[in-house]
Amino acid sequence: MEHPNVNRLGLIAAYRPACDLAFHRNALQIEAMKIAAAQIACAPGDLEANLRTIKDFASRAKDAGVELIVFPEMIDTGYSMPVIQKHASSWTEGAVPQLQEMAKQFSLAIIAGVSDREGPRIYNGQVFIDAGGNIRAKYRKTHLVTAAPLDERPLFAAGDTFASCKLDKFNLGLTICYDLRFPEICRALAVEHSANVFVNSSAWPLPRLDHLRILALARAIENQCYLVLANRVGTDDGVTFCGTSVIIDPYGVIVAAASADREELIQAEISEEVINSVRGRMAVFDHRRQDLY
Repeated sequence: MEHPNVNRLGLIAAYRPACDLAFHRNALQIEAMKIAAAQIACAPGDLEANLRTIKDFASRAKDAGVELIVFPEMIDTGYSMPVIQKHASSWTEGAVPQLQEMAKQFSLAIIAGVSDREGPRIYNGQVFIDAGGNIRAKYRKTHLVTAAPLDERPLFAAGDTFASCKLDKFNLGLTICYDLRFPEICRALAVEHSANVFVNSSAWPLPRLDHLRILALARAIENQCYLVLANRVGTDDGVTFCGTSVIIDPYGVIVAAASADREELIQAEISEEVINSVRGRMAVFDHRRQDLY
């Protein structure tokens, strides 16, 4: 859904003075890639129902000319610890092979949060599949939440590496939900992996909606990167998710935003030239005091 205050270029006019809006109007008349975030509900433990939802959104994205679609966290099982314990699968079975087939069928790159079972361990995973159906990157959530109503540590093992991947002119830095609270991961992705687009698959709960909005803006602004966040809606195992999926540009302009409670597909264009222009106007990476931190 387009935000009620978004102008025809997808910019929320109330957020920026006229001079900055003029800058973005000029910058956005250039080569760009269309991306989307799918804000969906899941059926806990019902893989086939969830895959039908995913396929529907992927088809809609393809029809709209999207090249990359991002899905929320744990979309194969839903976000219920007992259900995940029972239904989590390895990436050689379950959801991932079927996501690969979808990517190939629609010639559409897909990033999705999925379960990742390896022997006795279960990881909260994120997969990047290119438009040819190939797995290009794998991330395991490094920061596990233990804040009511959520507690991941009894079930999940934590990942121990960050992950990024190349898509055309963009370096995508992969993150999952709670990772957003830790500025270190996005800064490491930006500095060490040259990421210029952060991708976050999330199942963020309703009580902390305001935190989600602020943290997403902060991570984009402080690193001068695009941020694409796909969050859940609906309720799993007593936890209600807050939606508000968003695409933010490197200057902190919200270029697409979803509601808090409905399934939606939001879309925006991202441009390497916009990234370079923002970083050229305020060269924060050149001004970092690496002698102090």
